[in-house]
Amino acid sequence: MKKVLITGGAGFIGSNLVHYLIDNKLAEVINVDLLTYAGNLASLKAVENNPLYHFEKADICDPEKIKTIFEKYKPDLVMHLAAESHVDRSIDGPAEFLNTNIMGTYNMLEISRSYWEKLDDDKKNGFRFLHISTDEVFGSLGTEGIFSETTAYDPKSPYSASKASSDHLARAWQHTFGLPTLITNCSNNYGPYQFPEKLIPVIILNALQGKPIPVYGKGENIRDWLYVEDHVSALWKVITEGGTGETYCIGGNNEKQNIDVVKIICSLMDELSDNPKVGRHEDLITYVKDRPGHDLRYAIDATKIKNDLGWEPATTFEVGFRKTVKWYLENLDWCSDVLDGKLDLKRIGLKNT
Repeated sequence: MKKVLITGGAGFIGSNLVHYLIDNKLAEVINVDLLTYAGNLASLKAVENNPLYHFEKADICDPEKIKTIFEKYKPDLVMHLAAESHVDRSIDGPAEFLNTNIMGTYNMLEISRSYWEKLDDDKKNGFRFLHISTDEVFGSLGTEGIFSETTAYDPKSPYSASKASSDHLARAWQHTFGLPTLITNCSNNYGPYQFPEKLIPVIILNALQGKPIPVYGKGENIRDWLYVEDHVSALWKVITEGGTGETYCIGGNNEKQNIDVVKIICSLMDELSDNPKVGRHEDLITYVKDRPGHDLRYAIDATKIKNDLGWEPATTFEVGFRKTVKWYLENLDWCSDVLDGKLDLKRIGLKNT
């Protein structure tokens, strides 16, 4: 069984990846996470005593600590998800994004290279480093067009600029040093264990409390929505079957305007949540000042991963959003545990505007 070192395994996508690998007995997992505000071991209670699971609290910007972890566990694969990821937060404080997303990725690449170069031939040939990125590195689309692996980079926010930089580092370490890296760029994820600062959990939690549901601008921005369990299955497909040096775009084939997403969730809340304080949840929608530099539209062409690796999303938008709303309603204790005073759901990202 492969040993997989996952950075950021206590975050949203990372915790779903850990569950996927362990529940399906696909790999032994070493979860490396600093447990900053968005990383929570509450998301991993179900696997914390599993013999296939190991946790190390560590900062990817601490090279000595990361080297020690590599020496202790001797991983076969690295799946690098650790990153600062909230656009609004990057507007208020870009420095942390540059440090974690760029320098942290540099450390992971350089330590992986040093480790990989010393492996015996069999293990060296099987080693892979997968850098998990975002479609936001490509910038913004108009009403036409679609992102693919050959789309030119055009990041528009401090967050996306930092992720674009880390993508370039991963490619450079493959081209210059031969480190077997791969890159994925995914569309907007949704599903269980998403920290409640992102659109969908904010809608659900505000609706539960009868609070205004904030919609940026007129809600016309369009995103492609990818159910997180589909995403993590694609990540495993890429690292085990993808070609070294290749990039794969991962999308859900679910383009929706933000306002339509909000209304769908409000309708599901009407159906699934018995809240006498709220009549129609849609009445809570409140339009607020748009995010500075808010990209209009993202859309992913996932033809390459379908043709090369046989992966397609298995979850429709309707099924995925129903499952997501039900999960939050059934796991309010998790929401309380992870928030624990860290977030008040207030608007951020308006600094200097």
